[in-house]
Amino acid sequence: MASERVNDEAFVTLATNDTYALGCLVLGSSLQRVHTTRQLVVMITSGVSAPMRQQLVALFDQVVEVNVLDSSDTCNLELLGRPDLSCTFTKFHCWRLTQFKKCVFMDADTLVLQNIDDLFDRSELSAAPDAGWPDCFNSGVFVFVPSEETYRGLLAFAVTSGSFDGGDQGLLNSYFCGWATEDIGKHLPFTYNVVSQAFYSYLPAFKQFRSHVKVVHFIGAVKPWHQPFNSVTGQVSAFPNTGHSQEFLQVWWNIFMECVQPNLDPGHTGIVGELASLSLGGGGGGEGGSPNKRDDRERKLQWEQGQADYMGEDRFDNIMARLDQKISDTKQHPVGEPAEVMSSQRLAEGDTGAEK
Repeated sequence: MASERVNDEAFVTLATNDTYALGCLVLGSSLQRVHTTRQLVVMITSGVSAPMRQQLVALFDQVVEVNVLDSSDTCNLELLGRPDLSCTFTKFHCWRLTQFKKCVFMDADTLVLQNIDDLFDRSELSAAPDAGWPDCFNSGVFVFVPSEETYRGLLAFAVTSGSFDGGDQGLLNSYFCGWATEDIGKHLPFTYNVVSQAFYSYLPAFKQFRSHVKVVHFIGAVKPWHQPFNSVTGQVSAFPNTGHSQEFLQVWWNIFMECVQPNLDPGHTGIVGELASLSLGGGGGGEGGSPNKRDDRERKLQWEQGQADYMGEDRFDNIMARLDQKISDTKQHPVGEPAEVMSSQRLAEGDTGAEK
């Protein structure tokens, strides 16, 4: 007999654009697959398009639009290597969901493998240790109690004290500064927020506790939706040196292809449009969309991570040959002629940067 739905507690996530909305859809689907009895809530900003909002409305119990809260701490964000995180303070809006008595916030790049409704037995602010500095908690998964007072306190703290890492995690750890020492009961087991890199940093422990992993967190700039996926074989190929587990990337993609991808609008641009064009088991390039687009995007991600293939495809003579070809194309089609305009459009499509 199915358990009754609990209406005053909720899992909450956030989408600031269409790409992260993909992650929210997979996260919500993964929660449904483990038969959660709690409400599913997604906060969105104006960066989420109307077609994607429709997909979110179909899955989540509540879709709440919020304003972007920007972090001006660009210096620390650059030190962290993630200047794209400037809008992550937006998640503080979750404390304004006072229609609920308790909630669990989960980042859009998390994936639920086992039922975690027991988190609602925990108090605020319960969270798992951060793998990089265990005296800090990772803010990708945490238990909180909605409160306008806490929301206002966080905003005031952001103005007066800022964040030591420029993002929400640094600020939340400073605001809830007693987490490390005051109450061990607020320390969630690592299995409730296992960052993917941990699989390789301590492999014996991963082998020992693999069956206990409840939530996987795909931290870093390269997300599951950036990984090359072969629509013929149904298999994902992990980028080298990103630290993500092939096993759990495959789980993410299995849920995406079953529950999310069939409902995407093929008219979308960018990554969402490419993923909407996938046809599992179909012909074509196999990697979804244009193979050239996939190759260009994968190479750009590798360059951004400092992983250029200087001895192979990216060696100096190949770069010079490509530059010579571009110069030759420009001479044949001066700027402004239709052929050059189309070429620029194709280049822009193939050079779509990965959202982080």
